[in-house]
This record gives sequence, structure tokens and C-alpha cells, in this order.
Amino acid sequence: MPGCFSIIASRDRCFRYSFFSSGLKSTTTDLGDGTVMHCWAPKNHSPSKPTLLLIHGIGANAMWQWHGFVSPLVSRFNLYIPDLVFFGDSYSSRPERSEIFQARCVMALMDAHGVKKMMVTGISYGGFVAYRMAAQFGERIDRLVLCCAGVCTEEKDMENGMFQVKSVEEAMNVLLPQKTQHVRDLMKISFYKPVKNVPSCFLNDFIEVMCSEHLQERKELIQALHKDRKLSDLPKINHPTLIIWGEHDLVFPLELAHRLKRQIGESADLVIIKNAGHAINAEKPKEMCKHMKSFLIDPLPTVKHKNHSNGRKVD
Repeated sequence: MPGCFSIIASRDRCFRYSFFSSGLKSTTTDLGDGTVMHCWAPKNHSPSKPTLLLIHGIGANAMWQWHGFVSPLVSRFNLYIPDLVFFGDSYSSRPERSEIFQARCVMALMDAHGVKKMMVTGISYGGFVAYRMAAQFGERIDRLVLCCAGVCTEEKDMENGMFQVKSVEEAMNVLLPQKTQHVRDLMKISFYKPVKNVPSCFLNDFIEVMCSEHLQERKELIQALHKDRKLSDLPKINHPTLIIWGEHDLVFPLELAHRLKRQIGESADLVIIKNAGHAINAEKPKEMCKHMKSFLIDPLPTVKHKNHSNGRKVD
């Protein structure tokens, strides 16, 4: 939509101003290996506050996915909110496409910012990256929050009909929409109560601004996430972990939340948010943030209660 007023671009500028106003600054770091990463970081890192890293999922840039969380969290944490490689202003000339590569890039970014210890929250694809950070850099991760992250999915799950889509190609069409109908399909599977009758001009604007850059690379990220994936290959972690899931998630069904809880074991707790789909950061931001803060700020219990092992539903 060259030359036309863009509602999406205008909204993006509003988020940018909001991040600046909250005490964050836009930073760009050259990792020295062909990879450049953008990150929102504190204007003044406070040694008296813990560091919280927020990792976004596939879709729009980090600002769009975390804008509702900055204000309630920034007073308690040093917030670092990166754009993953091939999203926002982050990119790479390297051929790697795995979440393991993304995890290494994020940790190299944190090294460049001088951060050694951190708590990590990842939503959807960001949860895959967060899990791998815990597996690779265990002693540097204090606590972990995984939100609607199908980390324990296997390649055979698609063949067995677990998902709304029937193939990786169909998944890429929906998750990386290039047509207005695909955006509508994305909204349908992401939200418990999707907005209806959104004007096509708005959806085309979203595609133009948010879904056009690095399209091939993003497709390769999704392909890498699925190909030959087996639960038996997933490394174990034992970090204190909070798993948050939407009760009606159609992207990563609730079974994957229970599978993830079993994979991590007694160090994990599962909270299921009622009347929410996959996009809990958009549908239920206050509830999600409340559980995050309680877990990340409160002292950890010395004994895990087994009655939480199957998840507890909250309004």
C-alpha cells in the first residue's frame, strides 16, 4: 500500500512511543557472525532488579506481542524484549533455522548487554526458544514461563490429526498469511472469540506491514520446527517453570500443555486460562500477567503440590 495511510504502521509507531515512554530504548547489536539483532532494553539497567527476557512468537514484531505487558512489569524487572531473527529488525545471513540457533542468538545478545542471569518468558514459538535456552544455558536461567508453546509436539502429531491444519504447507499459509482469507483463518484458530467482519483493507495493510519481510526465511523456521521432531530427542530441564495455556487453544491443543508438564516434571506448574485461545497475550493479558508476576516475584515453594499436576483452570 505505498503512498497510502497505514493503520498498522501508525499503530506500530504508537507502540514504539509507548516503549520509549516506559523507560526502554531501541538497540541494535551486531553479533559478529552475520547476525544482527534488535532488542528493547532498559535505558538504565538497575542492579537491584531481576532481569526478565520476553520472547515473542511467530507473527508481528515483539512490540505487538508484548505491548500490554511492559507497563505492569517494567517497575519490577529489567525488561529485555528482542525481535527474534527474521522478525522486526533482526536478521541473519547464516543458514541455520532451528530454535536452537535462535536460542544461541538471544543469549549472545544478552551477553552483549552484559546480562548473565535472567528469567525468561516465551509465548508460542518464543516458548520453543526459551526452552532451548534453559537446556543450553541452564545455570543462567533462573525461572521459566512457557505460554501456549507446543515444545513437546512431534512430527507424527500432524499426521494423527492433532492440529487444525493438515500439512506444514497449510500451516505456513495460515501463520504467514499472504491473503486476507489466510489472516481470517489465523484469527479463527488463534482467538477463542475472534473478531468478525474485519475490513479487507485492514487485513491487507497487516500483510503488507507485518508479513512481507523475510517470508522465505520464516517459512524455513516453521519447516525446521516440524521436520523429524520427536519427543525423545527433547532435552530435559529442571528449572522452576510456569506453563500457561489457553483452554481452547487450537494452534497447540491443550494436550500439549499436559505433555509439557509431564516432560518437565515436578518443577513445573500448569495454569489453564478459561475462555481463551492461543493468543492469550491478546485475549487475557491481565490474567496472564498476574500469573507471571506471582510466579516470577514470589518466593518459590519448597514442596510441589501434586494436585497441580493436571493443571488448574482460572477465570
